[in-house]
Amino acid sequence: MEEEHMIAVPAADLSVLLIGLLKSVLYREGNEGQWAALLNLQARVRDYVAVLNLDLVLDEAEGYAFLKSRPEPADDDPAPHLPRLVARRPLSFPVSLLLALLRKKLAEFDAGGGDTRLVLGRDEIVELVRVFLPDGPNEAKLIDQIETTINKVAELGFLHKLKPAGSAAAGPASYEVRRILKAFVDAQWLAEFDTRLATYQLQLAGVTHAKEEAGNE
Repeated sequence: MEEEHMIAVPAADLSVLLIGLLKSVLYREGNEGQWAALLNLQARVRDYVAVLNLDLVLDEAEGYAFLKSRPEPADDDPAPHLPRLVARRPLSFPVSLLLALLRKKLAEFDAGGGDTRLVLGRDEIVELVRVFLPDGPNEAKLIDQIETTINKVAELGFLHKLKPAGSAAAGPASYEVRRILKAFVDAQWLAEFDTRLATYQLQLAGVTHAKEEAGNE
């Protein structure tokens, strides 16, 4: 009878993987070694992060993985209420609007089949948002505000700014819409998009009206 040998995984490799996940999202693209290690060690990773009240979200089809806090127990649940390791970040209205519009764009892109990477130019993203914002006397200021929102969404990891190639270096930037957006804006949320968008527009109208009233005082 042959003796079975288990493949030992160096503790350092597991530690590097865990630290990386605690810091940011792990994408398969550009991180093939770490991605393969995660697939091999995902059961152990789940056990380790569970101690920290975290869950591993791993989407092999889309090629991303990240950690999220477990749902907080109900008030009458005897389970201990542990502090959140992954902090919640409140999103401003412009950021929420852009995320919603990008999610809808991604759904339309996927429905068309073909390429798996949705790449949008800076001007395309500006126009996505611009049609929902009230016209103002200062066009340049409006564009600057939208660009600030684009940069914030990129900081959050939902847009990836691409390096320009050749003659495009002097032109507007291009961005890849990260597919992890699907994990944060699910299909049910998207189905209610029109209702939510109407709410957004009412909020915008209220903000604009308030500013006009303040300006007239």
